[in-house]
Amino acid sequence: MSRFNIGHKSWVIVCDGAKALFLRNDGDAGLVNLTVVDHQSQPDEASRDMGSDRPGRVYQSQGTARSAMEDTDWHEQAEGDFLKDVARKVEKLVESHEIKAMILIAPPKALGLLRAELTSLPEGIIRAEIDKDLVKLTVSEIEKHLAALK
Repeated sequence: MSRFNIGHKSWVIVCDGAKALFLRNDGDAGLVNLTVVDHQSQPDEASRDMGSDRPGRVYQSQGTARSAMEDTDWHEQAEGDFLKDVARKVEKLVESHEIKAMILIAPPKALGLLRAELTSLPEGIIRAEIDKDLVKLTVSEIEKHLAALK
């Protein structure tokens, strides 16, 4: 992994499909001291608990054959909507000049969705992307992981 710098007042956004932590480095690049500025979360329900019916059926245009339609993955859709909300919040923080530099930390799938939503950010705001699931860790454990990656 390439080296990256978490400077004073840089932000670290740690998220997955159900929880997001907005952390700011109140220390310096040598001694990272992350402070929780905000957090977002949503219930992490299984898809079977969100959907109500069986998948639909479609009739062929000729004959009597029918086919099952693919069932909607409600869990995946809820995660995507949550990550879009996180991206909108990040964009607002960048527009208000609160975030001038940040590091994104998310599992690979969530990182890909965030990357697609954050294309309008000015170049250089995102200093690094780390594809790890650290959102369930404490802030001090996240600091240790970042120190080990430097």
